[in-house]
Amino acid sequence: MQRLEPLGGDEFAPETTYLNSASSGLLPRRSAAAVRAALDESASYGTMGRDYLGAATASRAAFARLLDVPADRVAVGSSVAVQSAFVAASLPAGAEVLAPEGDFSSLVNPLAAHPGIKLRTVPLEALADAVRPGTALVAFSAVQSLDGRIADLAAIREAARAHGARTYLDITQSAGWLPLRAADFDFVVAGAFKWLLCPRGATFMAFGGDVGRGEEWPAALHAGWVAGEDIGESNYGLIQPAATARRFDEPHAYFSYIGAEHSLGLLEELGVSAVHAHNTALADRYRAGLAERGHTPRPAPGSAIVSTPGLADAEDRLAAAGVRVSVRGGLLRAAFHLYNSTDDVDRLLSLLG
Repeated sequence: MQRLEPLGGDEFAPETTYLNSASSGLLPRRSAAAVRAALDESASYGTMGRDYLGAATASRAAFARLLDVPADRVAVGSSVAVQSAFVAASLPAGAEVLAPEGDFSSLVNPLAAHPGIKLRTVPLEALADAVRPGTALVAFSAVQSLDGRIADLAAIREAARAHGARTYLDITQSAGWLPLRAADFDFVVAGAFKWLLCPRGATFMAFGGDVGRGEEWPAALHAGWVAGEDIGESNYGLIQPAATARRFDEPHAYFSYIGAEHSLGLLEELGVSAVHAHNTALADRYRAGLAERGHTPRPAPGSAIVSTPGLADAEDRLAAAGVRVSVRGGLLRAAFHLYNSTDDVDRLLSLLG
């Protein structure tokens, strides 16, 4: 197999063998430098800086280009859980929501907690077949956090359309390495601090389908001053929400979006297709090495995440050797991203024995 060097040039120089992007991505040097400069600036201009909205606007546009959706269809926020609560509130009373068993809690728990919603869960592989008349929403992750399984996006989307259900897609574990089109789904959310390499606190919500087009936008239940049509006139009293998805913006974490602008710019330069080819080649090399050593990872073909039973007790030993992975659900989880190389894979395998 061809040896792969890290992508991104000198943007990354980790002191560890970092294979834990499924938990949190590394910050590119350009992003870290921009955040440091903004922190220094805040000593004179406060924690909203000289231009509070500029970085969020640029980040929104960059995310939209990565996901092939117009920028006016993207809102900025703080967390997947907040966006899930918003989606829940957009549904009628008594609505049935269908989700995979064991999907990430920030996606499904706000849906289950909303009064009047009936949450039904099935195995991921059965999700498309489980959509039925009366299902209002299918909520699922494109890539499962626990074990890297990739959902059958096309089959689930078509099943939802056939039954008049909306789709809510969480791309936190896929955006940045798996080619995706946000326009194919009604609601698309991304926590950007993993594969999109942004500081924690940057989250995006994209609106596809007919939401806000052939019908009214959902109610902007958490609209504050940044969600106003005229932000300069939206500080006091009732506001007129923006005509675009900006009506769902939260007052954003300024420093997070300062970094996000530069991180998303790097991914645009490299291209998601190139990152996808790089990441999956490394993951495949790791799977092959595990098989040679008698280990069988959870099936997740084509994924950059590899989770393996029977190796959880290796986490502390790997950390002591400077290799960062994680354990989820008793599985040793390794995640391969653009700053990783063939040498990283081989080092992990050698330490596993």
